[in-house]
Amino acid sequence: MNKTGLSITNKILILLSINSKEPKSTEEIVKLGYQFGLTAAGKWNISQHLRSTGGKAIKTPKGWELTLTGIQFLYLTFGVEIDSQEIHIANDLRSHLPKIKNQDTLAFVTESVLCLESKLYRSAVVLSWVGAIAVLYDYVIVNKLKEFNIEATRRDPKWKNAKVTDDLSLLKESEFLDILENISVIGNDVKKELKKCLDLRNSCGHPNSLVIADNRVAAHIEILVLNVFAKFI
Repeated sequence: MNKTGLSITNKILILLSINSKEPKSTEEIVKLGYQFGLTAAGKWNISQHLRSTGGKAIKTPKGWELTLTGIQFLYLTFGVEIDSQEIHIANDLRSHLPKIKNQDTLAFVTESVLCLESKLYRSAVVLSWVGAIAVLYDYVIVNKLKEFNIEATRRDPKWKNAKVTDDLSLLKESEFLDILENISVIGNDVKKELKKCLDLRNSCGHPNSLVIADNRVAAHIEILVLNVFAKFI
């Protein structure tokens, strides 16, 4: 930790990596510094250093935390290993970005990755869902439009045949998923899991007292990656 050439900012980031799941106050970071022989830690303006990291750390109500960008930086620069499900999910989602041709969909998915990396969990849930449903809309328009319109009309004789993705968005998303199952685009079990994702998206998209953390968000995005992005792009 006292390695010559290691900046104060990087020393503080490394201290944050200790028990990285636990947010830390500036006082707690100073105490960790003392434990590792950083006797000057009490003189550092820790908050200023962390605010200057370009998003490698963020201040939450419970204290300072590393973002996924910070975790990846410490691993690539100093070999500090922090096992994080969020990193794997973010990387999986990023791997699909080059395949997305629709620029609007690409924007939603890209922003969902950035939100996940910045621990903006509710935003990550909402944007990843919007991206996933947009992928499904595009798939239907290109591959299953006739079958979709037939089933939609069977359910609602007043349905006007869809021609573009905006037409599909007139349906409730839960009903859209029901039709996808009926025309064999997705199976029943996949539909059930996607509806759970939709429920979480609805909860995260409205003001309420719901609190979610990394594991729940990672599970949500993993379902979308495995059952939508990996299959329909």
